[in-house]
Amino acid sequence: VLPLLIIICISSSLAAPTSTTQSTVDQTSTRSVAITAPVRTHSTSLPHGRFSGTANEMGALNNSVVGTGIVAPLPVDPEATKYPSDGQLHEPQPAPYAPAGGLGTNGTIPVYKAESDWDYESLALALYQEWIELDLFHNGLDRFSADDFIAAGLGAEERFLIRYMADQELGHLTMISNILGPQAPQQCVYNYPYGTVREFFDFCQKLTRFGEAGVYGYLLHLNSREAAQLLLQAITTEARQQLIFRQFDGVFPMPEWFQVGIPQSWAWTLLAPHISYCPGNQTRLAWQNFPALWVLSQPNPARQNGSAGFNETIEAGTNTLNSTVASSDACAPNSTDTLNDCRLAITQDRTIPLSYPGRRVELVWESPGKLVGPNNSYITSSQAGSPKYVAWVTQLNVTYSPLQVSNSTFGSTIQPNFTTYMGDPAVNGTMFIAITDDDPQLSPFNISFINPHVVAGPALYQAG
Repeated sequence: VLPLLIIICISSSLAAPTSTTQSTVDQTSTRSVAITAPVRTHSTSLPHGRFSGTANEMGALNNSVVGTGIVAPLPVDPEATKYPSDGQLHEPQPAPYAPAGGLGTNGTIPVYKAESDWDYESLALALYQEWIELDLFHNGLDRFSADDFIAAGLGAEERFLIRYMADQELGHLTMISNILGPQAPQQCVYNYPYGTVREFFDFCQKLTRFGEAGVYGYLLHLNSREAAQLLLQAITTEARQQLIFRQFDGVFPMPEWFQVGIPQSWAWTLLAPHISYCPGNQTRLAWQNFPALWVLSQPNPARQNGSAGFNETIEAGTNTLNSTVASSDACAPNSTDTLNDCRLAITQDRTIPLSYPGRRVELVWESPGKLVGPNNSYITSSQAGSPKYVAWVTQLNVTYSPLQVSNSTFGSTIQPNFTTYMGDPAVNGTMFIAITDDDPQLSPFNISFINPHVVAGPALYQAG
């Protein structure tokens, strides 16, 4: 009956209720009534390209501001360390086989709606993400022919999988729309950097990575535990999509022990440049857009030696690979050469790693003040001081390496060597880096406190 509660608890003026099929019980009899709820209306034939024009509104959504920043760190709440963790029960049980405690377990009916500005803005960001993924997956299938996919090493079954993943996004965006109500963000027009099938795969695996990581960064901070539950059940599907696109990209599907979480403003910074324009009444977001960051020495999975490439990305932020590599250095999609094998595969143990500790990473970044996002109506900004560090945000870790600044927008650093736990190199997978003015000690639960220190970024770093 849970999806039915969503319908009860939100505005009935929204066009599309939840997209699942379920049964509920007629209160006057014992018969079951099947309910099939429709998904949101959407188009699969919108144009694509960059926005040209002048925005009617400028900047992030805002209200009166009561301070210059959130004070951190505050002292540890004594209640947080009170529980003895000795394996025994310390409170009377409210029911058989039910230990005391737990949020939302007291029998109240769940209400699936935003309960704060934080909730609404976070869920609206997630909906922007779901809309672009729906469009992106269809666009790749429309732009490239079946022969293009075969030349890249994939066939009809993989094309069907991508189409099915688009259907999954339709379910996700319908669910979030029902939570948000009639002002939920609408479908927009998008622009993409890729020109080949391999670049499409790389862009997809990076976009799904920051979509997934962006939700992990705020999920446990939502006031609405009910909304968090549904969003969790959607984002775990997103994680599987990211794994699939990594396989299509010719890299190991899950090289990390833990998935990373990032702040909302990081996800919005990476997403906004790919939204060209939106309807005139589109819901605006409050999150910050940081200056973009290029990784000039980004490892390139389209190379046999991925770490040997330089300036082989086609945009900042996501740093999508450029698949135009000399044939002697490129991955051959259907090669049987096991020594230099980097073709698309269910799993891939690359003989030459994409990156390694001690590798020099060259970076260039933009200055604040650039117009980005829907209708060029958002403005990149930074409250940070001079650039001093590169933050490596990966798995459970936030660590820093010194930045050697060559000029105001160019510098380099050395890829650090550290682990999450022994045996798990922290710098691995599709992870995040940013230029910062300080090196505050942070963990996954308070990662958003890094925002005042961000000079530029984040950028996706293809560590493995």
